[in-house]
Amino acid sequence: MNDKLNAYVDGVFAPYEGARSVTELKADLLADLQERFRELRAEGKDEATAFDLTIDSIGDIEETVREVSNLSRVLERQMVTRFDASDLKESDFSGVAVRDGRFEASALRGSDFSNAEIAGAKFKSSDLADTNFDGARVSDANFTTADLARASFRRARLVRTDFSMSGLAGVRFADAALTDVAFRKTDLRGTILERCTFNGVDFSYSDLRGLNFDGAAFTSVTFDHAALEGITFRGAILRDCSFRASSRKYYKALRTVNFDGARMDKLTYAGLKSFKVEPSNVIVE
Repeated sequence: MNDKLNAYVDGVFAPYEGARSVTELKADLLADLQERFRELRAEGKDEATAFDLTIDSIGDIEETVREVSNLSRVLERQMVTRFDASDLKESDFSGVAVRDGRFEASALRGSDFSNAEIAGAKFKSSDLADTNFDGARVSDANFTTADLARASFRRARLVRTDFSMSGLAGVRFADAALTDVAFRKTDLRGTILERCTFNGVDFSYSDLRGLNFDGAAFTSVTFDHAALEGITFRGAILRDCSFRASSRKYYKALRTVNFDGARMDKLTYAGLKSFKVEPSNVIVE
């Protein structure tokens, strides 16, 4: 009869093998069932009746096993994605799904995160030079003070991601969608931003001198206190954008910005005009 109990328990746990806590639960359950079966036999029950009563005594074990398995796999996955201060140069993370991964102060130079799903990850102060994030979906990630030189974010989708004070020389954002992304206090002069959409992006106190934003779309974007000399917004769309600072140097630089052919809402236009910056050849809507 022990073989029959073993076979029953094996059948219940078969879809969930591999998770450590499920294996432990299986061993404990089998021991309890064997003890219950012995007690029922000692009470005079025949084997068939004792077996049925033993199985009935455990309730909906399949639901319990499923819940334990799901929790176990989540916890084990969290353990696997803790890579603080690790040497992971040229690692292949393409297509992975990572939630709350810890990569802080790690060497990730040349690694591949293309088409990955990254949520809540921390890359603060890491070496991410030459990394590939093409096609990745990144949300609630922290890249502050990281070195991302020459990294690629082609067709990436970035949401609530913080690049403040990071090294972005040679980084390419092409055909990327940036939503609520922060570039505060960041030198972006060597950053390539091609055919991107900017929604809720914060460029405050950053160095944007000489950047080409021609044809890009900006909604609720902040350029406050940024270095703006020589920027071009030719043919761009600007909605609810903020250009504010308290220094004459800022407004002098703002007058060098080329808005030729840009479309902007009345509030953005009024904001610029109030600082004695009146863009010519723009469409105000």
